[in-house]
Amino acid sequence: MRSVDWPGRWLQDRLGYEPRDLALFRAALTHRSASGPNNERLEFLGDAVLNLIIAHHLYAAFPQASEGDLSRLRARLVSREPLAEVALTLGLGETLQLGSGELRSGGFRRQSILADALEAVCGALFLDGGLAAVERVIARLFAPRIAELPDPEALKDAKTRLQEYLQSRNLALPRYAVLNIEGEDHAQTFEVSCEVPELGRRVQGRGSSRRRAEQKAAECMLTQIETSPAPDGHA
Repeated sequence: MRSVDWPGRWLQDRLGYEPRDLALFRAALTHRSASGPNNERLEFLGDAVLNLIIAHHLYAAFPQASEGDLSRLRARLVSREPLAEVALTLGLGETLQLGSGELRSGGFRRQSILADALEAVCGALFLDGGLAAVERVIARLFAPRIAELPDPEALKDAKTRLQEYLQSRNLALPRYAVLNIEGEDHAQTFEVSCEVPELGRRVQGRGSSRRRAEQKAAECMLTQIETSPAPDGHA
C-alpha cells in the first residue's frame, strides 16, 4: 500500500522537485498492469520532451557535429538501456506501481518498464512545471553522461566510416556480395566479401546476419587500408 503523499517524497529526494499535482506523477509511476490511470500517454509526451531537451544540449555541446553525429550521440542517451540505467540510479523501480503479475516476474527491474516510466515522469514534469522545470531535472540527470560521450566519429559503424573514407577521396563505394550461407534457418552464418576495385582490395567477413557480416568485412577493409599502403598509390 502506497503512502498518501506517494510519490511526493521520492520526487523531492531524488529529483529535487516539489510537485503541484501528485495525480500526474502517480499516473507516471503506474504501469498499465496495475489498476487506475497508467503512464502510457505520459510516456508518449515525455519521450518527445526528453528528445527535445537532449537534442538541445547536444547541439550546444558538439558545435561541429553533423546531423548524423548528433543522432548517434542522442541514441547513446535516450535509448532503452541508458534510460533504464538512469532510472535505476534514481530508485525508480522501487516506487513504481505494478500489477501482481509484473511484481512476481520482477518487472520493477525490467529495462523497458524502467525506461518507459522515466519518460512518463518527464512528461509529468513538463505538464506540472513547464519546459523550464523539466529541463532543469533532465540537465542534472544527463549532464555527466553528456560529458562522457565519445567523439562522434567513434560512434560510426564500419560501413559508414569506410563509405566516408572512400567518398572523401572521390573513390567508388565498396561492393558487398554474399559468398556463402551456412547452417539452419534459425542459426545461419553469412560470409560476405567487400571489394574496393580502385584500391585493388578485397576482404571477407562472417556474421550471424548479412548486415553483421558486411560490418565485419568493412572493419577488415578499414584495418587493411590503415595498416598497409594502397597498391595503386591512393592515400
